[in-house]
Amino acid sequence: MKTSTELKRYSLNGETMGTRYTALFYAEAGLDTDSLNHHLSRVVDRVDQQMSLYKPNSDLNRLNAAPEQQWQVVPEALLKVLTAALRVGRLSSGAFDIAVGDLVNAWGFGPDQPSLPTAALDMTAPRPRLSACAGLALDPQHNRVRKRGPLSLDLNGIAKGFGVDELARCLDSLGITDYLVGIDGEMRARGAKPGAQPWVVAIEKPCRGVREVMGVMDLSDAAIATSGDYRHWIDVRGQSYAHTLDPATAAPVCNALAAVTVVASSCMLADAWATALMVLGPTEGPRLAQARGMDALFVLRDGDRFHEIAIAGGQLQAQLQMR
Repeated sequence: MKTSTELKRYSLNGETMGTRYTALFYAEAGLDTDSLNHHLSRVVDRVDQQMSLYKPNSDLNRLNAAPEQQWQVVPEALLKVLTAALRVGRLSSGAFDIAVGDLVNAWGFGPDQPSLPTAALDMTAPRPRLSACAGLALDPQHNRVRKRGPLSLDLNGIAKGFGVDELARCLDSLGITDYLVGIDGEMRARGAKPGAQPWVVAIEKPCRGVREVMGVMDLSDAAIATSGDYRHWIDVRGQSYAHTLDPATAAPVCNALAAVTVVASSCMLADAWATALMVLGPTEGPRLAQARGMDALFVLRDGDRFHEIAIAGGQLQAQLQMR
């Protein structure tokens, strides 16, 4: 790695997926930042165009509208994300399920938000639902997908992480080897800062309405993602509902977890697993993280206090209480 006197710090950003992407990196002076940022913008816009529920002509919406039992050709990147989503779904016993698009809308978190969430008014026992694992057939050889039954897919729990991975691949292709890229709170790092200093990522305290740092984490050649109940929620008749849906209950997650942060080899996987562990809750979540040798931080809400469960390489590291 070159010394700090030979490298220049660059910071680029732009709009995507209803939020912003960022790219912080060190490279030789004289880079054409306008051209480079154009490349970054193109890769995340391509992900958004393929996987957004908010773009009527996205590839995901075309798949959602396609007839059942008919093969549909999809972009290679979308097929890759669908494949990963089904794998995490199977490994989490269905806690991660992308076939919740109708629920997301019914609870007021999707593009077709009702003035009053219809699902919140009908709390009867959930009807049997077709999971993505059972309802999607994938044909990687021909980039095809077939719906076996009625499915409404939502990739919000994995697409943003994949977008971060695409930012990383873009910088890799341009020969940039030391960077930190992110979309909102999902981040991926490669290499280090000058002087072999690691990238430092802030872990947000899971408090609604305020932005406060709970702690920091060194990150190198890895990705990090967080799922929580404190960023997006709705209030209906005095009851607060977070945006993460539990496929088993067809309702927002209701457990003691305030947030789950996962470190993984790719941001796509970190994103999906953070959601899955959030759904599994404060007992089954840590248990599965240990069984799979994961790196994860669970933050439990206990009144106005928080309780941490940290797992590294599948090993329980600490259980701490904090304000």
